[in-house]
Amino acid sequence: MKLTSEMYFLTLVTAFTAVMWVPYILSRIATQGALGAMGDPDPSATTDPAWAQRAKRAHANAVENLAVFAPLVLIAALLGISTPGTVLAAKVYLIARLVHYVVYVAGIPGVRTLAFLVGFGATAVFATTILGHVV
Repeated sequence: MKLTSEMYFLTLVTAFTAVMWVPYILSRIATQGALGAMGDPDPSATTDPAWAQRAKRAHANAVENLAVFAPLVLIAALLGISTPGTVLAAKVYLIARLVHYVVYVAGIPGVRTLAFLVGFGATAVFATTILGHVV
C-alpha cells in the first residue's frame, strides 16, 4: 500500500492526537509535582486548572473521533479509493481537529462545536465515497 495524501494526513492527525496529553500532564506536574503526577489520579480531585481539564476532554474526544475516521481512511486506501474529495476531506479533518483542540482548551464552545461538525462532515465524505464505490 502506498502513502496516499489521505494516509499522510491520517498520520499527521494520529501523531497530533498522540501528543495531546502533554499539556495537561505538564499542568499536573506543575500543580502536584512529578511524583503526584505519576501517581494514580483521584477522579474526584479537581486540582487541575480548568484549561487542563478541558485539554484532557479534548484529547478523549480526539481519540473517540479518530476511532471512526482512521478505519475509513484505511478502508479507502485498501480499496484504492483516492479522489479529490477524499484528499480534501483528510486535510479538512486535520484542520478541524487542530481547531477543535485549541478552542476546546481555550473554552470557546461555539467554535468548538463548529470544528467538531466540520470534522464529522469530513468523516462522512469518506463513508459516502466508500459506499458509493461498492459494486
